[in-house]
Amino acid sequence: MAARLLALNREFYQTFSADFAQTRERLQPGVAHIAREVPRQVRLLDLGCGRGQLARHLLAEKAPRLYLGLDLSLRLLHLARGAAARAGESALFACADLSARALPLSPATRFDWAFVFAVLHHLPGFDLRLRTCQEAHRRLVPGGRLALSNWQFSRSERLRRRVVPWAEIGLGEHEVDLGDALLDWRRGGRGLRYVHQVEQTERLQLCHEAGFREIENFASDGEGGDLSDYAVWEAV
Repeated sequence: MAARLLALNREFYQTFSADFAQTRERLQPGVAHIAREVPRQVRLLDLGCGRGQLARHLLAEKAPRLYLGLDLSLRLLHLARGAAARAGESALFACADLSARALPLSPATRFDWAFVFAVLHHLPGFDLRLRTCQEAHRRLVPGGRLALSNWQFSRSERLRRRVVPWAEIGLGEHEVDLGDALLDWRRGGRGLRYVHQVEQTERLQLCHEAGFREIENFASDGEGGDLSDYAVWEAV
């Protein structure tokens, strides 16, 4: 089942990457808040870097020793590389499936900060979300920090209207987890995305089991200022 939902999202981002990118031209307020906490000249790992908005900001403001952005979408990576090059900044970008068992990195590579913004909600199943957090932990130096955001789509009436029955892809409610949803997309055509709403209880469980302690959390983004929950974890 997980493979089917991952394939659905892979197809979505292959088909609608350009339209999706147009809706993500600015940093979300919560991302900008966390970016201000990042020290200068450190090593940064951006899991699910998308079209590179965060990369451009950090390269300009923080002069990192190393920035590596990973994403599954080749089209979004192309946009990210182009934007960084036009800004005259150097960064590394690579295609990677975050649902894989390990990231395509040298075992010796370690980072000071990792970012997992708007990623976990696209990974079906607690075990896969946990494995992603554990892999990020393995890539951090002791005391390194992971910043993440989890989309709380049910807090928006507009997004709640986008939820469609699982029958549209031949599934039943009993086949998916609590908090899972299927949302339609209406820009540049109609598409479907799998999403999972990570609530606080699950977030704290992921934090503990992945080897972190939570040092900050807050809500931000959207018209109500609460469309995503953010957290900063410290590797222990």
